[in-house]
Amino acid sequence: MTDFRQQALDYHAYPTPGKISVELTTAAETSEDLSLAYSPGVAEPVRAIAENPDDVYKYTGKGNTVAVITNGTAILGLGNLGPMAAKPVMEGKALLFKRFAGINSFDIEVKHRTVEDFVNTVANIADSFGGINLEDIKAPECFAIEKALIERCKVPVFHDDQHGTAIVTAAGMINALEIQGKELRHANIVCMGAGAAAIACMELLIKCGAQREKIYMLDTKGVIHTRRDDLNEYKKLFANNTDKRTLEEAIDGADVFVGVSGPNVLSAANVKLMAPKPVIFACSNPDPEIKPELALATRDDLIIATGRSDYPNQVNNVLCFPFIFRGALDVRARTINDEMKIAAVHAIRTLAKEEVPAEVLAASGSESLVFGKDYIIPKPMDSRLRSAVAIAVAQAAVDSGVAALDMPENYNG
Repeated sequence: MTDFRQQALDYHAYPTPGKISVELTTAAETSEDLSLAYSPGVAEPVRAIAENPDDVYKYTGKGNTVAVITNGTAILGLGNLGPMAAKPVMEGKALLFKRFAGINSFDIEVKHRTVEDFVNTVANIADSFGGINLEDIKAPECFAIEKALIERCKVPVFHDDQHGTAIVTAAGMINALEIQGKELRHANIVCMGAGAAAIACMELLIKCGAQREKIYMLDTKGVIHTRRDDLNEYKKLFANNTDKRTLEEAIDGADVFVGVSGPNVLSAANVKLMAPKPVIFACSNPDPEIKPELALATRDDLIIATGRSDYPNQVNNVLCFPFIFRGALDVRARTINDEMKIAAVHAIRTLAKEEVPAEVLAASGSESLVFGKDYIIPKPMDSRLRSAVAIAVAQAAVDSGVAALDMPENYNG
């Protein structure tokens, strides 16, 4: 662990501090180049944009730029460590945007006193970018922040901790249930955790067919039920009219367990109580709610996914967020709506059923990948994701009326 810690620190420090930089996209070698890049030549696109604001997409990089913005109140699994401690994570997100979808990205860390301060800051700079990716903002503030920014901004706003996690979870869950011979609409679901990711995951599963009354959500006080008087407006959406109060009671006969909480909260005894052929998504990182080795030793009829790359079935947001923005930017969508999210779900889950090319096997370090218990969602290094998800998202944006442009001819993401 010490060696890995130093390796991680060295990775971020050398050969140049940080993980991203700015590159030039046009010539800047001669006096003539500079006269075109800046004064006096730059006056011409200025005038053009003043006359037609949409020309900003023609003459600047706005249309291929996303801002990754945080306040550092919920950094990975580390908690509220402040804006500057979040900067390495935001730079990492920018790296992923560039690496996987060719999108330029700037990280912005905001200090503020109130939710309103944060919203005003972001809303006032949003037009500089083609889209806004919110990151590592704690619940319940993140819900109010995203809602306000969607209302105020003319570019798509997407809180990846909520919706990225939800999209990949839904894709994997539908496939896992299919393999187990079950349907989402009939599944009894236990969700351990009631934060941003948990609520977004359950809401998207409902939009994909799950039944709200079959969902049992738990927070640190146990099952969220209708007789509790300590629930915020978001938890109230999942207050179940039930006498169940504990995880043990809720998981008895459950088809699905989704964990977005903390390590080792699901025991072998809990797993034994689940219905035949259960599905477990233990997504707490770095330590899942139950170790796959323990779960599989307890029962041989289950499918398990985690958030880790060293186990099969990794639930990783990088499967979707770069490509969702790719598709949204390419048709100039003004928002990322439910239709676009669901389109991404089905694009990801469908890709897992296709034959995996040799180059994808090599990139993921796998000898064989075949749709089944150990392969319910594509690998993060699958280059086909960009095209599959971007096309689906762009088409959904056009079809749902939130795109300013039609689908580009022969578009492939």
